Amino acid sequence: MKGEAEFDADEATLIDGEGAVLGRLASTLASESLDGEKIVVVNTENVVISGEKSEVVEKYRGKVERSVDRGPFHPRRPEGVAKRAVRGMLPYKKQRGKDALGRIRFYVGVPAEYEDEEFEEPDKVVDDIGRGGYVTLGEISEKIGANVTW
Repeated sequence: MKGEAEFDADEATLIDGEGAVLGRLASTLASESLDGEKIVVVNTENVVISGEKSEVVEKYRGKVERSVDRGPFHPRRPEGVAKRAVRGMLPYKKQRGKDALGRIRFYVGVPAEYEDEEFEEPDKVVDDIGRGGYVTLGEISEKIGANVTW
């Protein structure tokens, strides 16, 4: 793609998103990518958002429905939702933020090229969020109309 940043997966930090809390993961990814680190996140459909399921789904459904005609356009697939969360924590309108966002890749599932690799665990996982409940990005995507292929 035009403007696509060069990305060498051999130098990247590999993170398994299974059970990671989206906001905490996004802030970590944003700060590390601003420092020049390349990051690959797999199993994005299993990243969680804390809160009551119905409220979280309605929040994202509202964002998608408002963006139908003129924008701003909101993603429906899990990797797009996660990338949008990271983008919100970066100065994405400046070159420094654009470059930082280009150093992060999100994947649903584990791509064949990373199947034999060791993955780092995120700092905070679903066990730490208490009793308020949570919902995965995969569930949210299904409810807001994503084309489910995972």
